[in-house]
Amino acid sequence: MLNHLVDNCDWIIILSHMVEYSNDKILSELLKAVSDTTRRSLLTKLCQQGASRVTDLADYYDMSLNAVSKHIKILEKAGLVTRKTIGRTHWIEANLENVSVIEEWFKELKSIWELRLEKLNEILNSGDAEND
Repeated sequence: MLNHLVDNCDWIIILSHMVEYSNDKILSELLKAVSDTTRRSLLTKLCQQGASRVTDLADYYDMSLNAVSKHIKILEKAGLVTRKTIGRTHWIEANLENVSVIEEWFKELKSIWELRLEKLNEILNSGDAEND
């Protein structure tokens, strides 16, 4: 019953905003891109080392150059890396500008959670007041 009271607050409008999240497509691409351990590892290496050649990045993994390249393309599609081609060499560099989309989404989740906790606290305290 308590959860029902907390869930049915006036601030449900905030949840509607989450459904209509303006950066939903970007957020989905970002979360898909970082859902894989190899891609997270690639992104971490690029942040640590700076721009790197695809062939150098592939040396860290027990997979084909083609497989590493596919992972990089997914990171590229999400805007987490950029590619510069100089001659036949492909240089990959981290680009973390879009990470702010994930940060903003987590801020919204956190604020919703905090509102639920505040409402729960109000309900619990009103029960104490009635028992006095």
